[in-house]
Amino acid sequence: MRNALLAIMVGMVLPLQGQTDQFWSVDTWTSPFDYGSSSRTIEYQPLTAATRPWRICAAYPHIKDSYWLSVNFGMVEHTRALGLKLRVVEAGGYPNLERQVAQIEECSRDADAVIVGTVSFDGLTPLIQRLSQTKPVIAAVNDINSAGITAKAGVSWVAMGAAVGEYLALRHPAGQRPVRIAWFPGPKGAGWVKFVEAGFYRTLSESSAEIVAVKWGDTGFESQLLLLEEVLEEHPDIDYVVGSAVTADAAVSLLRAKGLTHQIGILADYFTHGTFRAIKRGKVLAAPTDSPVMQGKIAIDMAARALEGSLKIIHAGPTIRIVDQGNVTDLDIEDSLAPAWFKPTFVVE
Repeated sequence: MRNALLAIMVGMVLPLQGQTDQFWSVDTWTSPFDYGSSSRTIEYQPLTAATRPWRICAAYPHIKDSYWLSVNFGMVEHTRALGLKLRVVEAGGYPNLERQVAQIEECSRDADAVIVGTVSFDGLTPLIQRLSQTKPVIAAVNDINSAGITAKAGVSWVAMGAAVGEYLALRHPAGQRPVRIAWFPGPKGAGWVKFVEAGFYRTLSESSAEIVAVKWGDTGFESQLLLLEEVLEEHPDIDYVVGSAVTADAAVSLLRAKGLTHQIGILADYFTHGTFRAIKRGKVLAAPTDSPVMQGKIAIDMAARALEGSLKIIHAGPTIRIVDQGNVTDLDIEDSLAPAWFKPTFVVE
């Protein structure tokens, strides 16, 4: 499985006007937008300046956790570096499809390109197909129906889930004493949830673990805390909590309050400031990082290239890396986490 997560080939993009000798190491797929196709690592050469101050509208599911704050930081940094203009809207959570549709409708009117971090895999498809007739539409982070999409900056969430399941399989190989897992996939219908779940189930099948509880819900701290309390009442004998980074944050707090920190292990299926700190302190065992800062930068670069006619790589994302106490100090943190001083930024002029 590791070999599937690590790319083994290196390519190069020829320099164009506005580029430098800086490269980003990214994964691409032989069939763009198809994470089931084979992947390889290439060196992606970002732009250093745009020919015009293009206006970009970026829509996020929310900025309720530091994951999307880190995506925001990457977009803002590269927007400023290229001399572009950016407007950000956020839907407030994954249940809010109608709100995101309305936000994109309004935000896109004055935009030259649109970047979409969707709340739904296919709920935005009619809108995107219409918008793409007049402007580039770039998918960012969350997986989405590819109809109408110009390019995609993202990673395989199947591989993200598989990395977590593989980590558990290494700790508890098949045939050993069974361990009991409470699984918190996230919000039903979100573009990443069914994929991370598929990957997690696939590699977890190679372990001695069994899932004894599944709780769906929005990735807000209070929502996850309530779900965790339900699970602990129903299954006080669980060995692991596995779910979103917000689930992990909530579990750290709840298990500490209940005196269960040393009895129940915690794993997150993506990486944030909270999981970074918790892994360093030994409160969370591991989490895969998909470098959200870098994903934000790639999305902006793709939008600029699409507008300027230099878009050649239409699907790319950072290489996934599992982070635990053994390698957390070696992590290139600037690609994964926004700095402590950064605040949500909705307008760049």
